[in-house]
Order: sequence, then structure tokens, then C-alpha cells
Amino acid sequence: MATAHPQNVHPDDTRFEKEELSNHRPNGNTTGIHNDSGDSLTRLRTAGSLNISPELFEKLYLSPENRVKGELRKTFGNPTPIALVGFLLSLTPLACDLMGWRGAGGTGAASTGAYFFFGGVLMIIGSIMEWIVGNTFPFVVFGTFGAFWLTFGSTLVPSFNAYGAYVTDPAVAAQQMGNPGNPAGLQTPGFNASFAFFLVFMGLMCFVFLICSLRTNIVFFVIFLTLVCAFGCLAGAYFNLALVYANPTNLAAATRASRCVVAGGAFTFVTSLAGWWIFLAIMLASLDFPVQIPVGDLSTMIKGASDKKAKVSEA
Repeated sequence: MATAHPQNVHPDDTRFEKEELSNHRPNGNTTGIHNDSGDSLTRLRTAGSLNISPELFEKLYLSPENRVKGELRKTFGNPTPIALVGFLLSLTPLACDLMGWRGAGGTGAASTGAYFFFGGVLMIIGSIMEWIVGNTFPFVVFGTFGAFWLTFGSTLVPSFNAYGAYVTDPAVAAQQMGNPGNPAGLQTPGFNASFAFFLVFMGLMCFVFLICSLRTNIVFFVIFLTLVCAFGCLAGAYFNLALVYANPTNLAAATRASRCVVAGGAFTFVTSLAGWWIFLAIMLASLDFPVQIPVGDLSTMIKGASDKKAKVSEA
């Protein structure tokens, strides 16, 4: 008795294409195995390579499902988790530092290496891979934050002279004997006010991401909502530090700066918790784990413009 074989399956390839497979039963009846749009997983291709519903696609790639040419998503692994690893292992320790837990502090300078190699390298790699597989939104988000971590880490490295350039007193500058990164620059109004503006516009960028995340999921929305608040608090802290260094007797500004730093740390800690949740959700889904955790899919609740046009044309 002949048995129909799956199409497009090579001898050395165990992946099944996302199409109907027919199997003949002993009694001669034929039943089709079809994709169910209500299922989160429709068919395994290989361990970690899945045919997925729109809801699961959004969970795995943090972007509504989009059509791209070719089969790059079948060829390469999902780059989203590795970018999240870089983000979380940079932000979570920094959040604890900003809140001063267990005596931590120093604006997270102890984790400078993590900002470069986790936050910078892993997020840039994840961004490039998202671009390759055609996921525009995560590509932009991960690329932006990869550059942010490289920028933040560079600011803390003395050889970049980010703060040393603000030392204008020749007597103070001479103490460095020509070496860059004079720590006295950290206590200048110019450096603190200038760095605050960088944080202001990072907050603005996160606000744009916040609006776009309404087409992804609730957890991703929470991440950007708390980041907007965090960047606002940290920008306020640096603006107040600029006032303090301009006038050391301004105790009110010093108090506000301290509170803003702690508040910024608290908001980023909530961001981290949301990030760990979505990272766990993606890893469980990618392995077809029997237990799944929700992320609050919004991609099917807030319809895209193309979906609305399609409905109008059908009507």
C-alpha cells in the first residue's frame, strides 16, 4: 500500500514544510493534517525550529508577523533571545547599582565590561540578525540599545575623555599630567547637563518605541513605559547635579538628584523584571516546552493598517 510522503523533504533534512500532509489509514480512509490557526504551535520542523501562529510569532520575535522573501527564518535561529540576554545582563546590575543595594553605586562603573560585551556586542549581533531575517522593529530596537550600551560604557572609560574634556582649569588639568579622563570633569555643570540631554532624547526614542509596541505585547509595552520613566528620572538627576556643581550650597538640588537616581533605578528594575519574563517566555516557546507563560499578545487585538484595508476591500 502506497503512502504519501511529505513534500520538499530531503533525505538529510528532517524538517516538514507548513502544508497539508496526507496519511492513509489501514481501512482505506484518508485524513488530512491541517494547520490550526488557534494552536500556538502547528508543526515541529526541528528542535527549536517551528511553524508558528501569528500569536507565537509575535512572542518569539517581538514583532507582528510579516511576510519576507526566502526562507531565512528556517535557515537561522531566532536572534531575539541573545539580544535580550545582552540587555538584561547590562540593565539588571545597573538598576541595583542605581538603587544602592548592598552598598553598590558609582553609576554602575563596575559593570563597564558588561556594557561593552553583553549590552553592546550581543545586542548589535541580535540587531543584525533581526535585519537579516526581516524583522524591522526588533532590528531597530536592539540596534538602538546596543549603541546606547556602547555609548554609556565609553563614557565611563577615561581614555575616551568624555568628562575630562570639561576640565578647563589649567591647575586641575595639570594633575593628570596630560592623561585623558580627569575625574574632576565629573563634577562640572557642563558634563552633567550635557549628559542629561543624551538621556532626555533616549527617553524620547523609547516613547516612539512605546507607541510602536502597542502592536506587540503587554510585556514589551511595560518595558518601554518604564524605560521612558527611567530616562526621565535619570535626566532629572543629572540636570540637578549640574545645579549642585554650579552652586554647592544648593542642597535642594542635591536631594532631588539623589531621589531621581533611586527612582530611575527602581523603574529600570521593573524593566528588567519584564525583560526576564519575556526572555523566559521566548525560551520556553522556542523549545515547545509543555508549560507556556503569557506575554499578553496585542498584535491580533490592535489590527494593522493592511488588515483594515483588506477588510474594506472584501466588503
